[in-house]
Amino acid sequence: MLILVLNPGSSSLKYQVRHVGAPGTVPGLLLDRVVDVLPSGQPDPGFFGSAFDEVELAIRRSSGGVHPDAIGHRVVHGGGRFSAPVRVTRDVIEAIGELAELAPLHNAASAACMRTAAVRWPDTPQVAVFDTAFHQTMPEVAARYAVPEDLYRTYGIRRYGFHGISVEIACRDTAAFLALPVGSLNAVVAHLGNGASVTAVKNGRSVDTSMGMTPLEGLVMGTRSGDLDPSVVTFLQRRGLGPDEVEELLNHRAGLLGLAGSADMRTVQDAAQRGDPRAVLAIDMAAYRLAKYVAAYTMVVGGAGALVFTGGVGEHSAPFRSRVMSLLEPLGFCIDEERNRSVETTIRSISAECSKFPVLVVPCDEERAIAEATAAVISSEEATVRNRDG
Repeated sequence: MLILVLNPGSSSLKYQVRHVGAPGTVPGLLLDRVVDVLPSGQPDPGFFGSAFDEVELAIRRSSGGVHPDAIGHRVVHGGGRFSAPVRVTRDVIEAIGELAELAPLHNAASAACMRTAAVRWPDTPQVAVFDTAFHQTMPEVAARYAVPEDLYRTYGIRRYGFHGISVEIACRDTAAFLALPVGSLNAVVAHLGNGASVTAVKNGRSVDTSMGMTPLEGLVMGTRSGDLDPSVVTFLQRRGLGPDEVEELLNHRAGLLGLAGSADMRTVQDAAQRGDPRAVLAIDMAAYRLAKYVAAYTMVVGGAGALVFTGGVGEHSAPFRSRVMSLLEPLGFCIDEERNRSVETTIRSISAECSKFPVLVVPCDEERAIAEATAAVISSEEATVRNRDG
């Protein structure tokens, strides 16, 4: 089955074309590209039109004119409604759009992308795969905030978690690497990129994660503050900032950018090596916050069977991994610095022989997970139709 995977953003469209074979086989990669999207205000049905022109041309050239059998979309926020991948319908698109307040750029772009794809390829089935779905297994003790019940019932104020697609595929790859059934895996998985989160995985299921109702909670990120006293928000509002201004500040002008002047971990690390005190503080704060979460989540899963680094920073920043691991030595985590500095691009162990737990670097492959999930939904529908008609 040929699957087109679409991962839309506010100014770009990342896409892949993969051939998904029998279950258990690795999907073959035909295309992997990013297209710039011309700014046109809020995403609308025509927002991705010019980008789709390029996508369509590239598919024809790479596949010999064969059109994809299905389209899989990454959707950041599925709220409490979506706990698994679903076939895209008008109602599903409406629901995704209604959640745009919780993930304004991401969900609006996803809804626009689906509408555009439906116009461009009306006979091609589409599937939505949600970042929040993997975290629907969190127990109430982890998912709920200590706010009045009516706020939870009326507005759905709870923790949803994100990066679930990345974490789920990392767990599958980790379990295979360790020769374990996924359902036996206890691990702490750190997805570290411009956005960053860490997840406690027990028996292969998410039981806690650092991001919350929105992607703002948790770790120090590229431009997001992560955890802070909620009274900071009301303090700033009393000083004259409106809600939108506070939201923009904490999401787009905080984190590494606010501390060190750059959201790029590589730039901040270079500055830290030159002795820039702001950069040193930013790295130390990001590492300290992550180490605290890892330590707490090791307790949550009853002792981690593995610590997993994934995502752009998690995969490629050996100095940051080393800084984090130095803080975790009291728990028995220990890495081999030569292994840590390796530039291998496949899944690998970086733990030293003395480490009580394996420490792994696992390449992030969200698009593979989306392609597999899309193929599974379409195959299941086709099987249902065959059984019904047969």
